Amino acid sequence: MSDARARLLELLRTHSFARRRVVLASGRESDFFIDCKQTVLLAEGHALAGAAMLDVALGLPRSPVAVAGVELGGCPLASAVALLSFQRGLPSPFGVGWNAVYVRKQAKDHGSQRLLEGDVGLTEGAPVVVVEDVVTTGGSTLRAVERLRSRGLDVVGVVALVDRLEGGADAIRAEGLPFEAVFTRHDFLPA
Repeated sequence: MSDARARLLELLRTHSFARRRVVLASGRESDFFIDCKQTVLLAEGHALAGAAMLDVALGLPRSPVAVAGVELGGCPLASAVALLSFQRGLPSPFGVGWNAVYVRKQAKDHGSQRLLEGDVGLTEGAPVVVVEDVVTTGGSTLRAVERLRSRGLDVVGVVALVDRLEGGADAIRAEGLPFEAVFTRHDFLPA
């Protein structure tokens, strides 16, 4: 494990992981909770998570030109990955760097009433990678994938910061999407 990845895991264990009973977004109960936002919103955590997820995304079979974050936890990750892609000089149809796109859970009830933010410059068929903070069942990820696809974008894979190993990866792969995670529950709990 690289020093940067080890430091990111240390931050996640310190700021984001808790052994306590909680009801997850999936509706399931769990005896542990991983709130990645508490790490990702730290300056150091933001940079380290963005770099780790960019490195994983670069290993996907097809390269994206944009990175989509699922509201709320995936949004800062999408921004971090987009920023790092620019700083590393990755080419894209926009010049340098991947654009960030935010996928809302519900359309705003005012203004533009958009489900997607940041997609305006993307053409039909543009390849996009979805980033998530934590994947449990994969339900919210797959709803976001459907929103991106209904906009005409080509989702080329999903990268999660943490996979709870509760079926989400299988559900995402069953939709024909590559799935990779930086960490799994085994990085936080003994097997």
